[in-house]
Amino acid sequence: MNKYGIALSILAAAIALSACSGERENSAAQEADITKSEMAAEGKPQVDGSVQTDTGNAAHNEQIIGEEFGRDTQIAASDSGASAMSYPTEAYFGDTHVHTGWSADAGMDGAILTPEDAYRFALGEEVKSNSGLNAKLSRPYDWFMITDHSDGMGVINELVAGNPEMMADETLKRWNEALTSGDEKKAAAAKSELIVMQSQGKLPKEVMDPKWMKSAWEKTVDAAEKFYKPGEFSTFIAYEWTVNADGGDNLHRNVIFRDDASKTRSLLPLTTFETQDPEKLWAWMKAYEDKTGGRVLAIPHNGNMSNGRMFEEKRFDGSPMTKEWAEMRARYEPLYEVTQIKGQSESHPSLSPEDEFANWDLWDRGNLILKPKPPGSFPYEYWRPALKAGLRLEAELGTNPFQYGANAGTDTHTGLSTADDDNFFGKFKTLEPSNKTRWDFPLLTGPTDNYMGWEQAASGVTGVWAAENTREAIWDAMMRKETFATTGPRMTVRFFGGFDFEQSDAQGDLAAAGYAKGVPMGGKLKGDKGGKRIKFLVAAMKDPEGANLDRVQIIKGWVDGNGDTHEKVYNVKWSGNRKMDGQGHIQHVGDTVNLKNATYNEDIGDAQLYGYFEDKEFNPAHKAVYYVRVLQIPTPRWTLYDKVRNKIQMDKKVPLVHQERAFSSPIWYTP
Repeated sequence: MNKYGIALSILAAAIALSACSGERENSAAQEADITKSEMAAEGKPQVDGSVQTDTGNAAHNEQIIGEEFGRDTQIAASDSGASAMSYPTEAYFGDTHVHTGWSADAGMDGAILTPEDAYRFALGEEVKSNSGLNAKLSRPYDWFMITDHSDGMGVINELVAGNPEMMADETLKRWNEALTSGDEKKAAAAKSELIVMQSQGKLPKEVMDPKWMKSAWEKTVDAAEKFYKPGEFSTFIAYEWTVNADGGDNLHRNVIFRDDASKTRSLLPLTTFETQDPEKLWAWMKAYEDKTGGRVLAIPHNGNMSNGRMFEEKRFDGSPMTKEWAEMRARYEPLYEVTQIKGQSESHPSLSPEDEFANWDLWDRGNLILKPKPPGSFPYEYWRPALKAGLRLEAELGTNPFQYGANAGTDTHTGLSTADDDNFFGKFKTLEPSNKTRWDFPLLTGPTDNYMGWEQAASGVTGVWAAENTREAIWDAMMRKETFATTGPRMTVRFFGGFDFEQSDAQGDLAAAGYAKGVPMGGKLKGDKGGKRIKFLVAAMKDPEGANLDRVQIIKGWVDGNGDTHEKVYNVKWSGNRKMDGQGHIQHVGDTVNLKNATYNEDIGDAQLYGYFEDKEFNPAHKAVYYVRVLQIPTPRWTLYDKVRNKIQMDKKVPLVHQERAFSSPIWYTP
């Protein structure tokens, strides 16, 4: 068990001992009131364990829990009354999206940290930041990767050094002067110019020469191998394929290998200088697998800045979708990045007007270079509407192309993965804490608008349920979508779906019952011939270093008999003695944040929330998708920490308090 697992066990034990203060009546008619005092009285483990489980009438209740390139992975309950089951008992946390000074835009902004620096920081070592500050995490990650851009990989080192070949180009010479001037505003302006030119396909030809990449890629691979410690700290060989189509429409993918250097050194990463078509990326990935026998997946991100392109219902070249296109997308892209520094791509308040928590971390004013969005873009930019659209498209194409699990990463361009609001080092070197007015510093610039520093979100982190902390086990968990995304806190989330759950299953070893009778997050359920309703088990536990939990919700999407899609948010479990009204709403949890000193207390919220939910509106004829959202109590945002530490005033539009959250990968139902 890793240190985090031990901390969770201690926390669970402490909670159980302190939970005898009486039962709380805060459950909906559709779920059981599972109180902490009941759990303590039962003397049962709160989350997980190696178990003997009574499978009861769940014998032979086989459910598909994931697909690996078309091969179904199954866990079946035994037909004996009790059987030992093996399943993941540890949640391992890491970041799938980290850039160092070796990424062209990061280096242009002044980042100098290397992949080795980034790994040492992720391991919990203190390093010097790009601006000279001491930087250290409060605890290490369990796994990590560097995803430097393939476009221009290795170029920045030569540019800063003043390579004569590059200095023959007037643009590159001007950039060199900006980078070596010591003027942060000049460096930031050069970085913005680079991003615009890349999105327009107008980079100097020297930048696109692959000869600069080979050495940088080999060193990236070597760094991942150097820091890989199976059982302690898992590293991945990875890169970002950075498509900015049609002048900045963000279609980026992080490409992550399951393999070691013996396979990944046999090729160079694909660049957008060769192709911007995601289908060509998937073909490249297949060719890699065919050649090496290895495995690779891709994670799209920032659909919120794609101007309606990320989930458009056509191929990149504008031609109609095909079954083969859908199969390739589903095969190679199991996860979607729901949250990161550049905002959230879960859903938008204009698309989910009944969802009171949809309005958070919005970056919705344009694409990567602030090109305005065409009308009707939002439905094709966000995860939730894509999940619903996938149900509809499956009927057309025979495969659901948008069957994405939950992922989160920082997208830091400093080499410092900091998703904690009280220790946030920003996206770029020019936005590190050394810049005491970074809240008002331009992050991305456009012709008529800018994204400002205060709009950064200190986010995100991915949790995976894996059998062990190894490269292979964690990659496999990503592929089967047994993952959850958070905005930074390392809260843990369990989610199971099935037809045979009972309310009592949430009282004991919830995970044992979940695996024995149903499927975990990322899984699929087939229609039950007995006409039973679909049921769910949910568990959420606070981050030992974080705030209490406000509530657990299940978000449902479905397609009706006419092909129309719908959604609904259900409050499943919540803290305190709040009551649900007739519309399914409960009052706000409250707010203990002190705006004068950036503190909060835990007089509100609970440390863990467990629940059982039966969908009484379930129609067995309709395809559906369900995922969990967990909300923390309100806590200080990084902007409030900066405001207090630096004793500065900020514009009233700057948010100072927020509710951190987590999202499970979905469970899909098919008749």
